[in-house]
Amino acid sequence: MADHQRIHPVQDPEVVEPVPPHKPTAPLVERGSSRSENGDPERQYPPPLRRGIPYEPLKPPRRRSCWKKCLCWTLALVIVQLIILGILAAIVYFVFQPKIPKYSVDAMRITQFNLGNDNSLSATFNVNITARNPNKKIGIYYEGGSRLSVWYTGTKLCEGSLPKFYQGHRNTTLLSLTLAGQTQDAAGLLQSLRAEQQTGSIPLNLRARVPVRLKLGKLKLMKWKFLVRCRLVVDSLAADNVIRIRDSSCKFRFRL
Repeated sequence: MADHQRIHPVQDPEVVEPVPPHKPTAPLVERGSSRSENGDPERQYPPPLRRGIPYEPLKPPRRRSCWKKCLCWTLALVIVQLIILGILAAIVYFVFQPKIPKYSVDAMRITQFNLGNDNSLSATFNVNITARNPNKKIGIYYEGGSRLSVWYTGTKLCEGSLPKFYQGHRNTTLLSLTLAGQTQDAAGLLQSLRAEQQTGSIPLNLRARVPVRLKLGKLKLMKWKFLVRCRLVVDSLAADNVIRIRDSSCKFRFRL
């Protein structure tokens, strides 16, 4: 009987047999050290610290409150109005070329100036005032409610008012006014006046507050107030006597 041939399998070179895992012959833990119950002792150490950018929560954008918005709008409207008024004022100035009215006190006469039994001083002045309008294209309406007064060292001696009238372009108007008044407890005031009368130089102040309306061409503007102050120096304050005005100067300004 023929010998049976043994067949040995030939391993393909391209097929790699898996390598059995290598079993450690020595323990991974060194002698004298204890094994942690939680696993590998190398994993017990915390990871190294890394420096990072600190976290800051984002702040919500600030919203403008209602009053700030109202304030901004109000300021904007005021600025616009000022610009418009400036443009109108420039137009009026270049078209109408306004000039300040001029006033002067020309004469003064006292018809009453005596001390009563109750130490009250009664005074009546007749004053002549010249009002000049030098404007070519602007007229002046003098309205009612004006007040004129004569003062001596802070004490009002008499008062009156202007009549209502219209003053045209480049017009000069002469006004004759009567101012009357009464001052209480004026014994000391009269002594001071007599002392200054001997020097021949008595200071007086004439104040006027006159409501007016300006007329630009055919347009009548809103009401304004003319404020006039005149400083006078007279020689005496005797009744029924012509008073000589030694010095006179008037200042003018206006307001709404």
